Amino acid sequence: MPCIVLYEPEIPPNTGSIARLCAATRIPLHLIEPLGFKLEDKYLKRAGLDYWPHVNLSVWPDFSAFAKANAHLRFVATTSQHRGHGAVPYHKFAYQENDALLFGAESKGLPESFLTDPTQCIAIPIFGEVRSLNLANAASIILYESLRQLGTLNSHIG
Repeated sequence: MPCIVLYEPEIPPNTGSIARLCAATRIPLHLIEPLGFKLEDKYLKRAGLDYWPHVNLSVWPDFSAFAKANAHLRFVATTSQHRGHGAVPYHKFAYQENDALLFGAESKGLPESFLTDPTQCIAIPIFGEVRSLNLANAASIILYESLRQLGTLNSHIG
């Protein structure tokens, strides 16, 4: 089963919405510090509603600690279309069960060092004059495409 990794998230309602997404899909959520908020933040809790007990949440002091403990995962970096890097469109990428879907901070995305391998870097096509989509929306789009490809959706919806 894939997991979602938020690298230094900044906006509590986005993280709360992604936590709710993870509860709905039973996907683990990993937060890489520093966080731009406290986990007790009322906006974070409000966006996640009463689903927080159902979130498989882990918080890591930095990416190297996460990577070391999760060496079995394939790291799939997400980037906005305008940053380029030859990223694969998310719907043409071949997802695997052991994918860690990496999303960067809302204001700056992932560090450039995460985006060096274009075969492991995905983007959502954008047609208008917008740099990127909302983080929670992007996580939803990409996660559900990975679940579709992996056949997970077939067992939950007739």
